[in-house]
Amino acid sequence: MASALEWLYGLEQFGIKFGLENISILVEALDHPERAFRSVHVAGTNGKGSVTAMVESVLRYAGYRSARYTSPHLIDLAERFFIRGKPVDAETLARAVEKIRAVVEGLRSRGSLEVSPTFFEVTTALAFDLFRTAEVEVAVCEVGLGGRLDATNVLMPEVCAITSIGLDHEKYLGTTLREIAFEKAGIIKDGVPVVVGRLDPEARETIAEIASARHAPLVTAAPAHEVETLAIGLRGLHQAENAGVALKIIELLDARGITVPRAATEEGFAHVSWPGRLDVRRLADGREVLLDAAHNPDGARALAAYLRTSPFSGAPLVFAALRDKDVDGILRALAPDTGPMLMTRASSSRAADPAELAARLRLIAPAHSAEVVPSPSDAVDAAWRISNRIIVAGSIFLLGDLLKDGRWS
Repeated sequence: MASALEWLYGLEQFGIKFGLENISILVEALDHPERAFRSVHVAGTNGKGSVTAMVESVLRYAGYRSARYTSPHLIDLAERFFIRGKPVDAETLARAVEKIRAVVEGLRSRGSLEVSPTFFEVTTALAFDLFRTAEVEVAVCEVGLGGRLDATNVLMPEVCAITSIGLDHEKYLGTTLREIAFEKAGIIKDGVPVVVGRLDPEARETIAEIASARHAPLVTAAPAHEVETLAIGLRGLHQAENAGVALKIIELLDARGITVPRAATEEGFAHVSWPGRLDVRRLADGREVLLDAAHNPDGARALAAYLRTSPFSGAPLVFAALRDKDVDGILRALAPDTGPMLMTRASSSRAADPAELAARLRLIAPAHSAEVVPSPSDAVDAAWRISNRIIVAGSIFLLGDLLKDGRWS
């Protein structure tokens, strides 16, 4: 019989499926682990992972048994289940997966689950069960995709947040900002305050309409002058906006009885860690690599803004993307601030053909150098031959591929 983790990864064959039916059945069969702790629910096109990491860090420094649930992971599945400052250990994870597997198989055999749950549905139930077992007091949970029909939306949070609205995952969420905002605003619950970051007027109007209908206070992120008093442990000017959302979440939690001293807020922001996002790794021989997911145009623009004032401006870029991404938008944002591009392929069934990526760049920026190097490792070696500073970006799967061998740990 396949191991528990092999069984879990085997569920990836079922792809993405929206809807709350399966997750509702799962958490009921598990006696509702999502009700065992208080929670914060964070959605958004960009910034939701950073905000999740910031809020959890602050709660931990405030002395709470805190946790965060994020996706996807860079190297190891355990990264998704971050409890009291550490990923869950392998033995605990294996036992928890085996428990969920038995529940799923029992539900399937009885006909209670008509179709197999997806990988994300099971990992979400797994997160809630792990947090209950660890006696977590407050968990900060990042939406996987969208919000309204995302498996995490069985939570009843103390506060929810929508960090940003941009065009991404149009196949699933819609092709306009209004449609995407409607999906993300689906996390808003009756009477629960929702913090919003900087939004396009059309997106904000949509979210405001839904918040009003649900009698949920719509709260604007903390202003810049409040954020400026904090040292933020994440790079990039855009992190100030994310910090504004996180700071307002903390204030609302404090008002709801989850007390957070100012010193914990300062320490939590200063020491927050979010790997793979403007993540500079320095090698023993002095070479440097900048890792950043930059998997949609907004993320690419944030990376480009950082590059303009950093030593990595004009550095060679090792690039990979998924087929369902706005590759043209990403490349348009990155081309002016990067050097030669080494197009490669990430280890995902949805990975774009590197030759097609190079062709897209030649149409967008004909003078820009593009080389096709199918192997990510070989692409990195080619980039090192050009410069002692390189950039790796475009897909979190690419970052994971290159981090798995421990070369930049």
